[in-house]
Amino acid sequence: MNLEQKIMGEMKDAMKSKNEAVLRSLRAIKAEIIKAKTEPGAAGEIDEATEQKFLQKMVKQRKDSLEIFEKQGREDLAIKEKEELEVIQRFLPAQLTEEEITTIVKAIITETGASSAADMGKVMGLASKQLAGKAEGKMISTIVKNSLG
Repeated sequence: MNLEQKIMGEMKDAMKSKNEAVLRSLRAIKAEIIKAKTEPGAAGEIDEATEQKFLQKMVKQRKDSLEIFEKQGREDLAIKEKEELEVIQRFLPAQLTEEEITTIVKAIITETGASSAADMGKVMGLASKQLAGKAEGKMISTIVKNSLG
């Protein structure tokens, strides 16, 4: 079952149970699916990597908004972002821990022979590809920087 089918099934359940928070989140994901399918070159189909990419983007947007709302004392808006964040994260693979990411990054550094911060781009490219959907880019970047630094 692909992501779109899962979303549609869960939307029906959310409508039946009148769960507005879940329904709002699922509608946002469905809108991203439609947008990705209509992109030039997509031909009405999207692969799992594209799905993971836009789900990660949605999670990042929600986290950024949540941080801003909490700083501004807007608890009403922060609650909505938290609810949506929880629903979106259900469709992503489990995120790796910092230790797991560090182990993978160190293996990539050894594999590429990287030795200084000048090699960061080379390591980041491989790490981002290998860890796509399993870790946030910001965390990967920090770990690469610390490992090369």
